[in-house]
Amino acid sequence: MDLFHQTTGDDAAPLAFRMRPRRLADYVGQQALVGPDKPLRRMAETGVVRSMILWGPPGTGKTTLAEILAAESGAHLEHLSAVMAGVKEIRAAVDRARAAQGQGQSTLLFLDEIHRLNKSQQDALLPHVESGLLTLIGATTENPSFEVNSALLSRARVHVLKALSEAELVTVMRQALGDTERGLGHRRIAVDDGILGLLARAAAGDARRALGLLETACDFAEPAEGGGEILRREALEDVLGHQASAFDKQGDHFYDLLSAIHKSVRSSRPDAALLYIARFLQGGGDPLDVVRRLAAIASEDVGNADPRALPLVMAAWDAYLRLGDYEGQRAIAHAAIHLAVAPKSNAIDRAWKEAKAFVAAQPSLEVPTYLRNAPTKLMASLGHGQGYRYAHNEPEGYPAGSAHDCWPDELPHPRFYRPTAYGQEKRYGQLMAWREALDREADGNGSDA
Repeated sequence: MDLFHQTTGDDAAPLAFRMRPRRLADYVGQQALVGPDKPLRRMAETGVVRSMILWGPPGTGKTTLAEILAAESGAHLEHLSAVMAGVKEIRAAVDRARAAQGQGQSTLLFLDEIHRLNKSQQDALLPHVESGLLTLIGATTENPSFEVNSALLSRARVHVLKALSEAELVTVMRQALGDTERGLGHRRIAVDDGILGLLARAAAGDARRALGLLETACDFAEPAEGGGEILRREALEDVLGHQASAFDKQGDHFYDLLSAIHKSVRSSRPDAALLYIARFLQGGGDPLDVVRRLAAIASEDVGNADPRALPLVMAAWDAYLRLGDYEGQRAIAHAAIHLAVAPKSNAIDRAWKEAKAFVAAQPSLEVPTYLRNAPTKLMASLGHGQGYRYAHNEPEGYPAGSAHDCWPDELPHPRFYRPTAYGQEKRYGQLMAWREALDREADGNGSDA
């Protein structure tokens, strides 16, 4: 039983519901799955459907595919939502599946938002999927490898659905405009491709949203000479308004955008960085999430190649908090552009990771005596602080010589920080080389300073 299809007559249903394809031949998009000789096409043709999880953004046809596979395989379809169904509803679906099995009919269980299943629901479902009583078709917008129980995931193949292209969305809308039975064909609405393209871009790959926008836009269609109606571009202003493509702030898209921002800055691509920052913010992302990532980039990917990077990001952070969102976003863009254009070095990141790994392997590490404080007579009598050379009293402001390298005598001395030849860090490398020459001279190795 499909609780979601117990609605009023189709005429009262939204256009997206009415236009849901009933055959695979009418399905638009996802050709990697439903094209000739592709997995779901072969299942529909052979009538043998295997358990699967359909992972993709909203409006890409996950529910439609489940209904088509059930229809073309002759299976009984159970439709549940993980948000609304508990163990009781799952057991009722299992009972109906057993009844259908007794009549020689298999059962497909379409479980919407499968990533929201709790442990008790999964425990109730798993044995029936394993026995074959239920063929599971799960739908999710979240990465199933993180959100779905591994036992359940191992019994279902994951198929990835992509957001529909602009051309595919235009095709979907053209079908609705031409369909006299379920769509808007009886109104004979004239719409040029430019208008449909605008609606498709606003829908951002979501067929359901595209049809909803089209249906609303057609409410503003005007009578045309010679009969029918015409939809003009001017009518879209009230329909579209400000189309912010929102995303789940805890979902994959959130982290994908932050990753794209980071990688664009690291790759020295300021335009790409601004593109993904704008998409992140217009999708409802918190600007402070961006500036936190930029602060990490300043040390991880720019470092001492441009020592101004981190202070600039912190200034942008402060500016955002002081100026407010509108002006503050510009400060964030300012920092992002600077980081993207700046010379790059991951020497600090590498040095820090190597230092942590080295210390983890040296549990008995102790501070050399001459570096320890001596606030009491006892500590002074133990030699604390004896032999310490105050750098500002030394020639060149540097206590030369390996005897004062601040390194524990009993430990090997690897080099953690290795400056690159980029930006200011090139100068850092030269300073370090000069000081090493002073060390060699102080140690009597005959090298010129």
